[in-house]
Amino acid sequence: MTTDVSYERTQRELETSLGVLRYHEAGEGPPLLLLHGSGPGVTGWRNYRGVLADLAAHFRCLVLEFPGFGVSDPAEGHPMVMAQSAVGHFLDGLGLGAVDMIGNSMGGIIATKVAIDEPERVGKLVTIGGMGKSIFSSGPSEGIKLLMEFTDDPTRERLIRWLLSMVHDQALVTPELIEERWALATEPTTLEIARRMYSSKAFAASMAAAAASDVPPYWARLGKITAPTLLTWGRDDRVSPVDMAVLPMRDIPNAELHVFPKCGHWTMIEAREAWLCAVLAFLTRTDRTQR
Repeated sequence: MTTDVSYERTQRELETSLGVLRYHEAGEGPPLLLLHGSGPGVTGWRNYRGVLADLAAHFRCLVLEFPGFGVSDPAEGHPMVMAQSAVGHFLDGLGLGAVDMIGNSMGGIIATKVAIDEPERVGKLVTIGGMGKSIFSSGPSEGIKLLMEFTDDPTRERLIRWLLSMVHDQALVTPELIEERWALATEPTTLEIARRMYSSKAFAASMAAAAASDVPPYWARLGKITAPTLLTWGRDDRVSPVDMAVLPMRDIPNAELHVFPKCGHWTMIEAREAWLCAVLAFLTRTDRTQR
């Protein structure tokens, strides 16, 4: 398999009953599934392109593009539901059993839900912010409020405010990043699907449904995760405040937590070298005490 991690050389397609799932593949070795976050203009490629070459030196990396985010075919329903369904269809379509997973933000929540509902699919689990429940911080967070403001009424100014909330180092929000995100975030179908999750109306409806439901939320079932788990977090995350890590760190039986200073929500970008060091050490470790 290619170790060339350019966009063109790694892009792939898989026909499924959900439609075409697009992904990037690089490297050889044990399979490693990388799941992206949500937010305006996000893709799996954009989340992981800066670390793909390093990970591909050790693993067969599979960067899945979730339905509804402008790369894979769109699908009906809530983006979170589509995303979890896509993971199973993708792994089955490639004939893969258990794989290690890395999930950023929403992708971390999806990987966590798969680890709870289908533990046979997950070897080791790495999350980047996102999963858990705020213990001390108020909700929704600053970053989520800015995300809803953009989704309700998309403007460049609102996109920039949201992007700035994602990072500790504001210099990372370059004109190139802004234009790249703007183009995909305002594509009509992608924006319509984003509004199913992040419009203020949809968000309020989701919170009300959760409050009325008798089904335990996923964060109340974290103790069912059997996979060795590494939680990675930016200390200065304004989207998923670091106190969200307390519950999963305590409840997941084989979990460890690594917090990076001077780092926001995009840990794999803003703390790239330290994040790679921690993640590769965890994924390549064979210590039996992890289970």
